[in-house]
Amino acid sequence: MAPYHIRKYQQKDDECVRDLFSKGMSEHVSTAFHHFLKLPRTLILLLGGPLTVFLLTGSWLLALLVNLTFLVALRFLAMYPYTQFIAMSLNTDMSDITKNYFSERGSCFWVAESEGQVVGMVGALPVKEPAAREKQLELLHMSVASEHRGQGIAKALVRTVLQFGQDQGYSAVVLGTSEIQYSAIGLYRSMGFQKTHQVFYSFIMRLARIYIIKFKYSFLSAQDASC
Repeated sequence: MAPYHIRKYQQKDDECVRDLFSKGMSEHVSTAFHHFLKLPRTLILLLGGPLTVFLLTGSWLLALLVNLTFLVALRFLAMYPYTQFIAMSLNTDMSDITKNYFSERGSCFWVAESEGQVVGMVGALPVKEPAAREKQLELLHMSVASEHRGQGIAKALVRTVLQFGQDQGYSAVVLGTSEIQYSAIGLYRSMGFQKTHQVFYSFIMRLARIYIIKFKYSFLSAQDASC
């Protein structure tokens, strides 16, 4: 197991960070596709569609083509939300990490480095929603290279954000992750994050029945700690 250390992002890390983020998000496409296939409505269409075509046309070849076309469409639907999120992120807050994460106090971006290579990343920005009555910090874009998982890097990155949030006087750290990111959900729960609610972020995600689960880690107040 190669040693690693957490440090603040530097401009030289930009290409590695963007590549790590894109690869990490793209990994979820296969899981989303398999999730699609398990839905009752999908099974009905996979079985009923070709059978209907065969009964109408008498052609098994045409029925097979219909099934293949449907599977290709499902793959595209599974891929679309993630490619859109990657493009949106790389063109918004990740377009200039130095500017967006280091220009003001209360935000930061870290990388995990092992043997001179960036193998993990995470960002933190203040929540600016008007509805948030508390001073909350949002954990964003956490990713660890697949070949470096199982070494505690993800947990170390989360701890870094939590320590930063506490030092900066935030009342809580919040985040969102899809329900099919099972390892991430297990990690957050094991570290004390509590589920607050779940939402659909897009029509396709609603169609696929894939929720975005919102988590919150609240820091103990001085009074709570004394109790």
